[in-house]
Amino acid sequence: MNDRLKGLNVMVTGGAGFIGSEVVRQLRDVGAKVTVVDNLANGKRENLAGIEGPECTLAATDIRDTDEMARLMRDVSLVLHMACLGVRHSIHSPVENHEVNATATLDLLRLARESGVSRFLYCSSSEVYGTATTVPMVEEHPTYPMTVYGASKLAGECYTRAYNRTYGLPTVVVRPFNTYGPRSHHEGDSGEVIPKFVLRCMAGRPMVVFGDGSQTRDFTFVSDTARGLIQAALSDELIGETINLGQGAEIAIKDLAIEIARVLNRSDAAIRFEEQRPGDVLRLYANIDKARARLNYRPSVGLNEGLQKLCSWYRGLGVSAETLLEAEQVHNWKAA
Repeated sequence: MNDRLKGLNVMVTGGAGFIGSEVVRQLRDVGAKVTVVDNLANGKRENLAGIEGPECTLAATDIRDTDEMARLMRDVSLVLHMACLGVRHSIHSPVENHEVNATATLDLLRLARESGVSRFLYCSSSEVYGTATTVPMVEEHPTYPMTVYGASKLAGECYTRAYNRTYGLPTVVVRPFNTYGPRSHHEGDSGEVIPKFVLRCMAGRPMVVFGDGSQTRDFTFVSDTARGLIQAALSDELIGETINLGQGAEIAIKDLAIEIARVLNRSDAAIRFEEQRPGDVLRLYANIDKARARLNYRPSVGLNEGLQKLCSWYRGLGVSAETLLEAEQVHNWKAA
C-alpha cells in the first residue's frame, strides 16, 4: 500500500472533517500528496494541524462549485469523496442535504471522468440500509433509508456505480458504520452520540438517550475506518463493488451510556430518556466478511480501548467539557 501511495496525487473531499482528517493523516504518513477540499462548514482547519503544508494543501471550497472543483482535480489520480451533510441536518434542511450528498456527487463523478482520475472512492453510510431486517447486515441487505440523508447517500452510491458500469470509471463504494474517536463531532447538527455522551458524563450532566435506548449501533474507531477506506480505494479487486466497514459487533445505546460511565469512573452518572428522534434507525450491525476477505481488514481497536483513547484526547485538549458543551445542540435535528 505504501509504495502505491508515495508521491501519488490524492484529493480528499471533506478532508478537514472528522473521518476525512484521519484519512488525510494516514495518506500523508505514507507519502501521498494530498489536496483537501472542505468548505469548513463542519470541518475545521485545526483538524489538519501538523500536516498542512506543501504536500498537504487545503482548498476551502464548496464541492458544489464545479468550476473550482474541475481546476482542483487536474492531475489528481485518486479521489476519496468524503464530503457530506449529515443525518440530523437532513431533517431540517432536506433539499440542501440532497444537493450536497447526491447532486454534487454526480457532478464530481463527471469531473473525475473528464479529468482522467484513475480511481474514485465514494464514502457512503450504513444509513442507506435503514433498520436491520436480518443481522449481521451483509452488503446485499435491502436498502430502505429512513431519512433524506440515507436516501441521498444511496443516490450517491447509485450514481457512483452507474459511472462505473456506463463509462468504465474505476469506482468503489464503501459503507462505514458508526465511527468515533478524536476530532469527532459533538456540536450542532453534526453532533454524534459517543462524543456527546463522553462530554456530558465528564461534565456531570445526564447522558440524553432518545427512545428507550434499545436501539443498537456498530461502532468503529476512526483509525480503523480510515485505514479501511484507504485499503478499499487501492483495491483493484473492488472496482465497481460496494463494501461494508464496521467493527462487526453491536451495542444498545443505553448500554453504551453505562460503558462510558464505567470508562470515566463516574458512578454518579445519570441517563435521561427523551422521546425518540424522527427517522431514527433502530438496529445496525455490520457483516464485515467481505472486507476481511478482500482487504484483510481487521479492526484493531475495541470499544473499551477506543473510548479510553477518546476520553484521554478530550482531557488533553486543555478545554473543559463544560466549555465544549456550549456548542452542543441537544435536539440537533431541529434548525438552530
